[in-house]
Amino acid sequence: MTCVEDLRRVARARVPRMFYEYVDSGSWSESTYRANERDFQQLLLRQSVARDISRRTVATTMLGQPVAMPVALAPTGLTGMQHADGEILAARAARDFGVPFTLSTMSICALEDVAAHTGRHPFWFQLYVMRDRAFIESLIERAKAANCSALQLTLDLPVMGQRHADIRNGLSVPPRPTLRNLLDLALRTRWCLGMLGTRRRSFGNIVGHVKGVDDMASLAAWTNAQFDPSLSWADVEWIKRRWGGPLVLKGILDAEDARRAVDCGADALVVSNHGGRQLDGAPSAIRALPAVAQAVGRGIEVWMDSGVRSGQDVLKARALGARGTMIGRAFLYGLGAFGEAGVTRVLQIIQRELDLTMAFCGRTHIDDVDASVLLAPPAGGAAN
Repeated sequence: MTCVEDLRRVARARVPRMFYEYVDSGSWSESTYRANERDFQQLLLRQSVARDISRRTVATTMLGQPVAMPVALAPTGLTGMQHADGEILAARAARDFGVPFTLSTMSICALEDVAAHTGRHPFWFQLYVMRDRAFIESLIERAKAANCSALQLTLDLPVMGQRHADIRNGLSVPPRPTLRNLLDLALRTRWCLGMLGTRRRSFGNIVGHVKGVDDMASLAAWTNAQFDPSLSWADVEWIKRRWGGPLVLKGILDAEDARRAVDCGADALVVSNHGGRQLDGAPSAIRALPAVAQAVGRGIEVWMDSGVRSGQDVLKARALGARGTMIGRAFLYGLGAFGEAGVTRVLQIIQRELDLTMAFCGRTHIDDVDASVLLAPPAGGAAN
């Protein structure tokens, strides 16, 4: 396994189709999904030679906490469907490697189960705003009790984007026992054996914590009715007061929204288009990053996700103003391929790529990386 793509191919063979395609697809025509990676590739690096690069470090901080590199594991729904107990395995890999892990509201493993494996390492919780505000309040209190050091509020999913692959596959948790699904599962014996060995096969943060939701039918009905299209900046301010700790706002693509995030007292924002899974036709995250970073200056930490597949991508994001990055699909490929060891391998690959690329650009500390490591676009052309 020499690159993230190697792990993606293994995951495709081992993870049931509906869950693999839940990860490896976007909304509508998938133009934004593809642009996320393409626009990274079009940014050219400036090689710098004959410099002393013998002592290098990619360690830095995110939200004031030390991290082995400017990378965190992003919140991803259904992680425990890529591999049995997936959130726990990914959290352990992140803990041992020295990068933060973010748990999604729509995780399979419950908050409390994952918290038991994080120790004192940075552990963040991602929150969706739902109509049931009492449930939101209880989630915030549970995150506090689990010693989560930051709350990450996702803003770009007040309604669900149209994801054709999920519709075609009839995505459900657990898979419905249709003939097509049963034939697919028969080819994934490793995955099936893992799922037979765990009790975690539903949405652990919801089932047992919401009145009247005690089976998959009631869960599906509740979830479909809960995403709140009335979400506003007033809700953000309410959550900030209720939480009381570091707040990260995820899903920012616009400079005006970035300035509102600062005004709301957020401690960090994530330039993100939800991995190309919401508004198809939106700009890639790396294209949107410079304007957002310029709009907020040093008033808030700027991170980004969507399209980060390599250490070179991490370096390019740093060059264009991101203090940190978050990886979703990349670590899910590793998880689906080899479980906890696969997530560790992805982190090793990205760290090595980041270190080597930084060296070729003549830098020895990740905090010294700026736009000067990128080549300006040729006359009449565009780098991104």
